[in-house]
Amino acid sequence: MRLQFKTDKRVPNPILIESGALERVGEVCLSLGISEEALIVSDPTVIKVTEDKLYESLQESKIKYSTKLIQKATKMAVEQVKEEIRKLKNKVILGVGGGGVIDVSKLSASQENIPFISIPTAASHDGIASPRAKINNLAPFSIEASSPAAIIADINVVSKAPYRLTASGCGDLISKLTSIKDWELAHLRTNEKFDEEAANLSRESGQSLIENAKLVKKRIKEGYQIVVEALIKSGISMTLAGSSRPSSGAEHMFSHKLDQIAPNSAYHGEQCGIGTIIMMFLHGGDWKKIVDTLKIVGAPTTAKEIHVDNEVIVKAICEAKEIRNDRYTILDEIKIVRKLAEEIATITGII
Repeated sequence: MRLQFKTDKRVPNPILIESGALERVGEVCLSLGISEEALIVSDPTVIKVTEDKLYESLQESKIKYSTKLIQKATKMAVEQVKEEIRKLKNKVILGVGGGGVIDVSKLSASQENIPFISIPTAASHDGIASPRAKINNLAPFSIEASSPAAIIADINVVSKAPYRLTASGCGDLISKLTSIKDWELAHLRTNEKFDEEAANLSRESGQSLIENAKLVKKRIKEGYQIVVEALIKSGISMTLAGSSRPSSGAEHMFSHKLDQIAPNSAYHGEQCGIGTIIMMFLHGGDWKKIVDTLKIVGAPTTAKEIHVDNEVIVKAICEAKEIRNDRYTILDEIKIVRKLAEEIATITGII
């Protein structure tokens, strides 16, 4: 299927979400006017399961290609990819992999001013479509990059990724329900610019998970398709808003603080899911529905499940605001002291 949006040069086009989509990579490149060279950025594990169909599609379209493998989303990886771009004079980057690969690809392409095609192999977070990149040792939160020129999501590939990655994507999706509340709050309190179209798109992506959680739990292709489509909508909401506002609020600040306190303990979306429980509680919303949905899809809802001590959770709640003092959220409305943080985490069952 094609995910359709109003004509907008900022929005990826085409957006293919279907079984066998890898076989159409060459076709998509040609449709974008790319007929010379392509640099494939991937990782050693992913390339083994995608290279046959990927290379065959490019060969059939007579597009030359080279491959650069990376291990992690680091500043060094970005520089290495940029070096390959300059050396080979490539016309497009194909980011084939999970969040780290896609983030390195989009930032490298943005800085070298060439188009980037997002080819996700897991439904782990909304970086699939967003104009933002999270690179280790560059910033504690995501930084501006370019939106993909096109998105090619092969459901056959996505459905074979470890399910934990999809559950993490579900945590990132449900976080949109509190990020929008924070944005609305900022608009009310500080008159921050609010984009209704972007907000609705992001809210819709989070709501779709609640409505389809039991289907996602079945681990069938229809469920994976719903998650991928929702993640793409969330990413595009950031493009429309011109910032990460519609998809990143206090729950993401909590996750970024966890990254600082207890790095590599859990996936981004897993942490955001738990952050959403906390922030929905503070907003006075239905936090129990968040917990129930995360449990249905198999995403963590407790400190133990993300392999951190109770003290780490409490500390992250207390210090989350420090991540972004420039962004008004529910954490500006309520003074978080240690006792309150402990109460929130206890009442919600996180600790």
